Amino acid sequence: MITAIIIDDEPNNIDNLKSLLDQHCPQVEVKGTAKNADEGALLINRLQPDLVLLDIQMPDKNGFEMLQSLSSYDFEVIFVTAYDQYGMQAVKFSAIDYLLKPVNVEELISAVGKVLKRTKMRKENLLLNNLMQYIQNNKSGHKLALSTLKETRFVSPEEIIRCESSNAYTLFYLHEQQRITVSRPIFEYEEILSGYGFLRCHQSHLVNRHFIKSWVKENGGYLLLNDGTRIPVSRSKKDAILKELGKH
Repeated sequence: MITAIIIDDEPNNIDNLKSLLDQHCPQVEVKGTAKNADEGALLINRLQPDLVLLDIQMPDKNGFEMLQSLSSYDFEVIFVTAYDQYGMQAVKFSAIDYLLKPVNVEELISAVGKVLKRTKMRKENLLLNNLMQYIQNNKSGHKLALSTLKETRFVSPEEIIRCESSNAYTLFYLHEQQRITVSRPIFEYEEILSGYGFLRCHQSHLVNRHFIKSWVKENGGYLLLNDGTRIPVSRSKKDAILKELGKH
């Protein structure tokens, strides 16, 4: 069993989520609920839950601001939000689970299952720490959380040479010939890494511009990286890629 609290400004949402947990996640015991961020922070400090199900957008103070007011993060978080874009860039960057309202039962069960696995192993929630650094530092010095079957690796965007799509998986190529395989599609990382100099040059390739050595015109054109790797450029993206490279 793990203990949980629900923080949401709408009572109907609290009741619905509590009912779903009671019916489908018997390992979770809801110990309390709060209707705003300040009440939620007090409840976290008083009850010390294993899991916080947190609405992002609330009046006066949102869920991120509430988390920033805390001194430590020895609990797991599942964000629950009605807004697909509200704060999702930061959440995806940190690989933290989120649920869209109305909550899908299967997605809830999956997210709780991940929490159960992590609570057996952790002392402090590194994913949540990483998210807070992302928000507080305005993208400076934080790391991208890459969850594999065995571990969660925290990698600076500057370390990533390129990303390659493999069906529903994304392969990350790093310095010193390291490679990480993540079970998320490459289009998600195109959005996440867009502010770090990455170029989507092909349906299957996302490249860090800092590792591009040259644009080679032969054979229709391709990107040559510093390590000698040749990356194809699709016809539909060729003009946009050349324009971006021309800016630098």
